[in-house]
Amino acid sequence: MAFETKEEVLEKVLEMTKPTCPHCEKEMQIWEVPPVNVGDGLGWGSPYLFLCFNDGCPCYTQGWDNLMENYAQRASYRCFAYPGEDNFEVMPVFSPMGAKGQIIDDQTLAQEEALKQNIKRGFSILADAYVDKDDITVLGLLTDSSQPARVRLKAAEMIGDIGELGAIDPIRDLKFGNTKIQEAVDAAISKIHERHFTRECPFCAEIIKKRAKICKHCGQSVAGE
Repeated sequence: MAFETKEEVLEKVLEMTKPTCPHCEKEMQIWEVPPVNVGDGLGWGSPYLFLCFNDGCPCYTQGWDNLMENYAQRASYRCFAYPGEDNFEVMPVFSPMGAKGQIIDDQTLAQEEALKQNIKRGFSILADAYVDKDDITVLGLLTDSSQPARVRLKAAEMIGDIGELGAIDPIRDLKFGNTKIQEAVDAAISKIHERHFTRECPFCAEIIKKRAKICKHCGQSVAGE
């Protein structure tokens, strides 16, 4: 059984004709399902839905009074439909801005496309750098906070394979703010040391030979450390 990625599902949804809300006859919008399950906790069954965000829709405007009168809840409904299906249902929203953060509009799509292009460009640069054993370029992408996380993660993995000892200092104390990247960087530093038979002095943190007994930088005894 083949499973579709989220990106593949979105491509199919974008090709569909957007349905019109049966309550107000306005065109519905593509909505990305949030990662937190709602309702019965089983999830929506689809990463994207069609949702009516017309604030003048009778389903939405009348829902406030209905939920307050019957359930004493300050909430309303918005009509939604599953992609490729003809039936319509409603979901609760608890403010006028409820669910609007996941609307897939032209700006969102443009940002996603720009991210994809940046990732593609970064991977291409990394591939060339890896072949050329160009650790300077790889290090530059790794330490560039404007690069996509996927590019920086791949750069961290590569620097362990081709990085020279000089690559350690720029990344040793740098905080990456991403657990996976930080773990990859720590692993890369260990790998560089393994490749060069070196380690860091426990007293001054300078790089020394793995078999050294006296640190050549601070003069401390490091035998057995």
